[in-house]
Amino acid sequence: MQFLLLMHVNPAVWDALTEEERKEVMSGHAPFVEKIKESGEMVGTVVLADPSESAVARTRGGVPVVTDGPYLEAKEFLGGYYLVECESRERALELAALIPDAGVEGLGVEVRPVIYQDAPGR
Repeated sequence: MQFLLLMHVNPAVWDALTEEERKEVMSGHAPFVEKIKESGEMVGTVVLADPSESAVARTRGGVPVVTDGPYLEAKEFLGGYYLVECESRERALELAALIPDAGVEGLGVEVRPVIYQDAPGR
């Protein structure tokens, strides 16, 4: 089964961390990536830019309308994800708990099953 491990960012929580704590979280991703590559559970990962760099495309009356992001005003935003393939939801939850962000008070990693994927070579 495939699961998306979604890392949500809360800027207020992130900004409250010391520089050393932020570096620890960021540098903790490399060992996690190695672990899930070695186990064969890694499918892919993505880190997203800040929502201020996004744009929203809509069509209104047949005319494309583009506005600068973010899409929603929110205290949290999607910062990135890991796509993993593992034997069970329980294993996906175990992996999510190993992501450094999961250890930061006020942050968490959402685990969501993938029900459909269409990608080249898969």
